Amino acid sequence: MKNFNLKKLLKTIKLNESTISMILGLIVIIIVGTLILKYLKTDRGTIPQELLSGTNSIELSSKKHKVQKGENLWNIAVKYYGNGFKWVDIATENKLANASIIEIDQELVIPNIEVEATSTDKTQLIQNNVDNPITTATYETVKGDSLWKIAIRAYGDGYQWVKIARENKIVNPNIIHSGNILFLPR
Repeated sequence: MKNFNLKKLLKTIKLNESTISMILGLIVIIIVGTLILKYLKTDRGTIPQELLSGTNSIELSSKKHKVQKGENLWNIAVKYYGNGFKWVDIATENKLANASIIEIDQELVIPNIEVEATSTDKTQLIQNNVDNPITTATYETVKGDSLWKIAIRAYGDGYQWVKIARENKIVNPNIIHSGNILFLPR
């Protein structure tokens, strides 16, 4: 029987270290990319819309929840209570030895607790500033303004401050002065 020699085999196929490294690198990139996409597709930490609508007192009855793929105690607590920090109550009620480990199709008892659902600060801020919206193409800044606040009033979305900063060629978006005239792209 012939001795198997990997070095001879690689030479005959004419592969060198850089080619092997490149192939292994591509495999790693594909695996990492797939994991990132899978992570981003899961619904993590969303708050039900009815909990954002105002202050409501909700009395929850004891329920059972069947764990689905991708769920954790935080998500389950958000689903039932609107507050992820209530995961501790679920773990305690179910006497879980390790709250980090729950299985798919495992049945959890959701305990009765009084939940106080209030508007989030962001929702409240948007509601307060929508009363005084900016509808013009220009805006004169006043004391206390920030690009975030202006974007909320102009677009209903604070993250649009970048659009305002670019349009006005603002070097430092943390510094705006009273009396500046800003152009608001529409």
